[in-house]
Amino acid sequence: MASVACIGECMVELRQAQGGASAGHGHGHGGGLYSRGFGGDTLNTAVYLARLDVKVDYLTALGDDALSDEMIAAWHAESVGTRRVVRLPGKLPGLYMIQTDAKGERQFFHWRDSAAARQLMSLPETDELLNSLMSYDVVYLSAITLSIYDGAGRDRLFAAIKRARLLGTRFVFDTNFRARGWPDRDVAREVFVAAFAAADIVLTSTEDLLALYPGESHEQLMARIPSPELVFRLAEPVSLLRFPGGTHEVRAEPMTKPVVDTTAAGDSFAAAYIAARLAGSEPVEAALAGHRLASLVICYPGAIIPGYAMPPKKRHRPAASRQATK
Repeated sequence: MASVACIGECMVELRQAQGGASAGHGHGHGGGLYSRGFGGDTLNTAVYLARLDVKVDYLTALGDDALSDEMIAAWHAESVGTRRVVRLPGKLPGLYMIQTDAKGERQFFHWRDSAAARQLMSLPETDELLNSLMSYDVVYLSAITLSIYDGAGRDRLFAAIKRARLLGTRFVFDTNFRARGWPDRDVAREVFVAAFAAADIVLTSTEDLLALYPGESHEQLMARIPSPELVFRLAEPVSLLRFPGGTHEVRAEPMTKPVVDTTAAGDSFAAAYIAARLAGSEPVEAALAGHRLASLVICYPGAIIPGYAMPPKKRHRPAASRQATK
């Protein structure tokens, strides 16, 4: 079975319950009821990969607290591997809160500066963790992942990915760009250039790239990315694919249900695309699989849809894992 290492951070999520703005005894945004869950872009992708029968491990750092224990239990329940999770005594996971105003607009508030995951690239266990990347078929991470490490940590991670690629591991970079995670856009652009140069597959979007390179055309944005395989999601449900053999446009099937929550659209697309490519599908077929899953996920509230709502599993041409071919 093909294997994927997803690297990133999962945080505690406090989400304002429906009607929460007027609940309780507080005034304005001070009162209200909140539901607690967990969230993280690469963790969402890991869950969907596992549901698509891909062997996946999540690489992160957590504390030794009850919330971290709950995260581990939830990941086990979704068949996401936790053997690469480092537990740090006295540390905690990060926290974010989502508030919704009367117009339905969401605001995000983060408490993550001292989160355990930020230390992953500077621990006694880091070398062993990074050396393990060579055992996976795919290493997947996002720009959010890279934003939580300092420059030395990112360099250490890129060096390990380079070593793993020499042994056949493929690096997939997802450009989830969140400006609040970076000291400034110049630093983000510099890191993106390094990630583009290292990646075998880049998953990106107009939303991400135009935030860094405003005013550029699709052609100009795509020209910035030298990776051999590029999936460029446009504002409408269309992707431009570039891979050896040409450039193709892939259009999603029309929606038949109303959109409820777009939180994990890109995360689920990434999972379905990677799963299909690992199973032997060509890029166009993989992009269609990505659009199908994302179109389903956005019809449900929250990042992770109920298991029963997952689409029927489609048989792909079998692809041997690296472990089986060594």
